[in-house]
Amino acid sequence: MSQKRADDNASLRINVYQQQLPLKAVFRIARGAKTSADVIVVTISDGKNTGWAESVPYARYQESLASVRKQVESIETDEVSTNAFAAIIAQMPAGAARNALDCAFWDLQAKQQGKEVSQLLSLDEVTPCTTAQTLSIDTPEAMAKAVIALNNPPLVKVKLDNQDIIEKMTAIQAAAPDAKFIVDANEGWSIEDLTQCGEQLAKLNVILIEQPLPAGQDQALSDYSSPVPLCADESCHTRAELDYLKDKYEVVNIKLDKTGGLSEALLLAKEAKEMGFEIMLGCMVGSSLAMAPASLLSDFAQYVDLDGPLLISDDREHGFRFEGGTMMPLNTALWGGVTQPRELVKLAISN
Repeated sequence: MSQKRADDNASLRINVYQQQLPLKAVFRIARGAKTSADVIVVTISDGKNTGWAESVPYARYQESLASVRKQVESIETDEVSTNAFAAIIAQMPAGAARNALDCAFWDLQAKQQGKEVSQLLSLDEVTPCTTAQTLSIDTPEAMAKAVIALNNPPLVKVKLDNQDIIEKMTAIQAAAPDAKFIVDANEGWSIEDLTQCGEQLAKLNVILIEQPLPAGQDQALSDYSSPVPLCADESCHTRAELDYLKDKYEVVNIKLDKTGGLSEALLLAKEAKEMGFEIMLGCMVGSSLAMAPASLLSDFAQYVDLDGPLLISDDREHGFRFEGGTMMPLNTALWGGVTQPRELVKLAISN
């Protein structure tokens, strides 16, 4: 029997904050545009140690800052011990609220036990990895100019609606002939769009097409032999969707704001691999704090898309370092380690 720690029975206190992180430029996808990342930051304290995490409410999933904050604040912790808290989180619906609570709780446990989260989860040490860098929707000329500014990127994620698909990709590929591309349609295409452009996209160094059809309308993919592997994003939230996706997609995109945190994301990654899927790690637009838990799973993934911090104007202290298209491993002075970051200490004082 393991020895009982003094803080196993400590009551927990949750605080929740809303933050607006301005973006470097307008970010456009098939569903719309944004100029800032509106995020939720959650802290969980046992009176001695405090963990924190960031999540991004997503309107596509009927989430808002107000609704996610309300979910977090609905958790009663006056009589809840550290030991019981994991079960409470697990009963919540998958989404941004559970993500923030789950990841903040892992950070708290790291500080309580004096071990990094990767050690608590028995994960291998993460190594530098190639991450996609994202182009938002614009004119062919503007997108070509934007990819040139990335200075010979190895992997680029291209947001595209169903307008001028080939014209835009032709301009982008000509401007970055050595790059490989992930095309993200964000549910904005029809099966006709896909069949008409698939062969041409394969010739333009496109190695993956992400969520071409609206979630729930994926059945058409069962009879389509794609020249480019297809990735489920909006159609894949948790392990519950894997059986449905099996004959439609080759890849699943794991985002912690969809899975409801690192706990489910790890289980999803393991089960998806066992079923023969390849893994993509994705993100909403947020700071390095939002990317930190997901980055621990990068060795599971064939495709990594965690460039959110590159899109915001000012990242958090101890944020990720990017060298070209290479993402360096997590600095646990930000999250998942044994020390309290200064920004987290300031949040606690402000409350």
